[in-house]
Amino acid sequence: MSSDSTTRWSYARPWLTNAALILIGSGLLLLTRQLISEFSHFTIGFSGVSGWSAILYALAVLVILTQPVNRYTFGIILAFAIAFRLVTLLPAPYLSTDIYRYAWDGVVQHAHISPYRYVPGDPALTFLRAPNQNLFDHINRRDYAHTIYPPVAQFIFYIVTFLNPTVTFMKLAMVLFEGLTLYALLEFLRELGVRREQSLLYAWCPLLVWEIGSSGHLDSAAMAFIALALLARYRRQSLLTGLFLGLAIMTKMYPLVLLPALFRRGEYRMPATVAGVVALGYACYSSVGLGVFGFLGSYVQEEGMDTGTRYFLLELTQHVPGLHNLSSKPYLAFVALVFAVLMIWCWRTCCSPVPLKVETGQTRRFGLPADADFLVPAFALALALMLLFSPHYPWYVAWLVPFLALVPDITVFAYICGLFYLCTTAIAVGTGPLQFLLNKMLYGSVLLAFVLDIVLRRWPILHPSPKPPYPRPATEDRA
Repeated sequence: MSSDSTTRWSYARPWLTNAALILIGSGLLLLTRQLISEFSHFTIGFSGVSGWSAILYALAVLVILTQPVNRYTFGIILAFAIAFRLVTLLPAPYLSTDIYRYAWDGVVQHAHISPYRYVPGDPALTFLRAPNQNLFDHINRRDYAHTIYPPVAQFIFYIVTFLNPTVTFMKLAMVLFEGLTLYALLEFLRELGVRREQSLLYAWCPLLVWEIGSSGHLDSAAMAFIALALLARYRRQSLLTGLFLGLAIMTKMYPLVLLPALFRRGEYRMPATVAGVVALGYACYSSVGLGVFGFLGSYVQEEGMDTGTRYFLLELTQHVPGLHNLSSKPYLAFVALVFAVLMIWCWRTCCSPVPLKVETGQTRRFGLPADADFLVPAFALALALMLLFSPHYPWYVAWLVPFLALVPDITVFAYICGLFYLCTTAIAVGTGPLQFLLNKMLYGSVLLAFVLDIVLRRWPILHPSPKPPYPRPATEDRA
């Protein structure tokens, strides 16, 4: 049977896609419920839940990228995405206690005290403990670590705790930020001419269900601002791009790496807006001086970023004969070189002005519309940061998922799902030989996925459903 007849056959039966998604979604929902059960009673273990979740997620992605859909498909995707989050919303976070610090920082601010001034265990804050004992008892590093979260994160904590100073409400706020991310992705997919059902790659990602829905990590807010910045960049809204990127940077520092990809040559309102947001944010908490950077310096030392013990690729190089004593300085120089090359690529690819008159359907690079070719360099910068600095917490890579929904990629899919699964196994200890083994398995899987991606691009065996033409880009800059 020819590929054309195969495509026509699949287009005649979109109900099969919906049936498959209902079955897969039901399985993921049961596994999400099993995750909560594992908090108090071992059945298949966290690795069992995460492993099967990753497999079902991969099946769902394969279905949605290769099979036809109808008007009911997105409703099925959205209904299950909401159900996953509702299951994890009410139970207390188990896998991480970071969210207790979020709520505590908000409570401290409502007492008219800067969250950067005292560690939670300081006697000066004793009067806040009794009314918020549950929060205080679960704070990690409470006796020696000042808060590490930047000013916009603190604004979020202040607003959420003003409404309700509980962990459940903080989790709800982070889930609502996920809704904002999904909205931005749907708008972007629509303007790219890609069907909205591709948002399943974000909405059904089990890593997000665990780390946002269950643990309530702040990365959800950063992802929302990043997604809005990407959408604004595509629409050539320079001021909004700078505003949302600045908010993302002041929520979690790492989105700063996206600045070269979102900049357009000759358009300096965007970086100026970013700088303004950063300056204003820190000015609001300037009463503590350099204390506004909180635990950041100590965290760098604690995580081994200064000595190099954090970096897997450096440790791997040190296993080469003759390089056992290689220090972190050459590796950091290598990292700087990699980002210099990527920045030059961004300058040549993304920063040049896009011609105003582009025919409908015309593409320039990466198979994307002319106005959207910044996506791949931005994605590359984000991925390079993660691979070079090798985080050992799965929520650190959550911000790659919105990019994955816009530009599906086997290599990044393997990295996200691989880290998600491996971090639930017995070898996820953070440091030492077991962590080195985990990273060898992870990076080896990523390399195999990269090779597989090249093979599939050279000899495609799947025939995705055709996409409608790309829309005509905007004809003028907008604020």
